[in-house]
Amino acid sequence: MEFPQTVRAKTEELTDGIPLARLRQTAARLSERYRNDGGSKRVMTAEEAAVYSAVRMPATYGAVGATLSYALESTDGTFESIMDVGAGTGAAVLAADALVLPERIICLEREDAMRTVGKELCGAYGGAAADAEWSCFDIASDSIKDSADLVLSSYMLNELSPDKISGAVDKMWSAARKMLLIVEPGTPAGYKVIREVRERLIAQGAYIAAPCPHAGVCPASADDWCHFACRVARSRLHKLLKDGDAPYEDEKFTYIAASRKPCTPAPSRIMRRPYVGKGKISLRLCTESGFEDRTVTSRDKSGFKAAKKAGWGGKYN
Repeated sequence: MEFPQTVRAKTEELTDGIPLARLRQTAARLSERYRNDGGSKRVMTAEEAAVYSAVRMPATYGAVGATLSYALESTDGTFESIMDVGAGTGAAVLAADALVLPERIICLEREDAMRTVGKELCGAYGGAAADAEWSCFDIASDSIKDSADLVLSSYMLNELSPDKISGAVDKMWSAARKMLLIVEPGTPAGYKVIREVRERLIAQGAYIAAPCPHAGVCPASADDWCHFACRVARSRLHKLLKDGDAPYEDEKFTYIAASRKPCTPAPSRIMRRPYVGKGKISLRLCTESGFEDRTVTSRDKSGFKAAKKAGWGGKYN
């Protein structure tokens, strides 16, 4: 999914007039803060929220768009309302809005500066996002008093202390009328969180829509982790702030999509970037019976064609 141009233009407008050197310093400070403490101790200034939107929103938009697309393949995809817990500057709801066209959007966010920027960016996007209901909310201490068909959480649980995660998950699952989608960084630590969330939701009767082809024990070993990636186009401002020339970056993420009703999960999920050789494609798959390494040759015309179209994170029949 391509990050909306109207929103990209607005993020650049928010940083217009601030010297580039200062913007880079702010971007570096935010990266350091998230790398060291997950952002849990942050209190955002208006400038930091604006820089955050330029640096992080496209990647979050891409990751949520990819994961929700996978989940929609397993469900009816009808969500009249969306709730984003820890909404930041609105990237997740913009991705969801583009895919499911909800009538109502609820954004819960602790930081005043993030809510202010989020309202501006959602207004620039239009649609249901422009009328999103923003509220000051801290998942660690507040109760969710509303509900929605689809509840989202992206890059939020990793900000909490370990003793707060289970309670946060229970709150979000209680608020989800149809589906709960949680996205975390594609790191061993991020997957550890997702794995624990998966087990907790299954114990509460949830059906796994994606990425898992089954609800059994995860086959990943202690030195492995389930993660995926999406390619995100970089704007000129993004390249300047990250001090890089590449026109894109790969955002790695891990996630779980849990449904209230039975769904049809993928027969198998592609767990690594496919390796394309001469006349063959090698795939690492997660199947109902565990991990499987499969090589598809050009002799298998239909299988080879499907493998060529498939990508890391996609389903494979």
